[in-house]
Amino acid sequence: MKYRLAVNPIACSGHGLCADMLPELIGTDEWGYPILADHPVPPNLSSLARRAVRLCPTLALRLEPLDAERKAPTNTQPGGSADPASRPAASSVGRPAANPAYLGTCQTLTGDSI
Repeated sequence: MKYRLAVNPIACSGHGLCADMLPELIGTDEWGYPILADHPVPPNLSSLARRAVRLCPTLALRLEPLDAERKAPTNTQPGGSADPASRPAASSVGRPAANPAYLGTCQTLTGDSI
């Protein structure tokens, strides 16, 4: 089975360790973030590719099958919907109700009180 390298751009911090370990397949941009080769990992570099994936400090680098489809993430909660319009308003999601006793002690600084 053939594999290709993939990177999670959100998880990557641009350490550049992967490019140091596998310069044949990974370059870096001016900020140190990886630029991956467009072709599959050759068999003679597969062990080095696996090592680069294993040693990535942020676990952003991965090997995926060449025939795997890249899909957008979907909602995995039971009974949930991936449609953003069907989700509850952001203000009610996972937030506890405000404590009225705490709200009474908060003060707002204005230009007059500084």
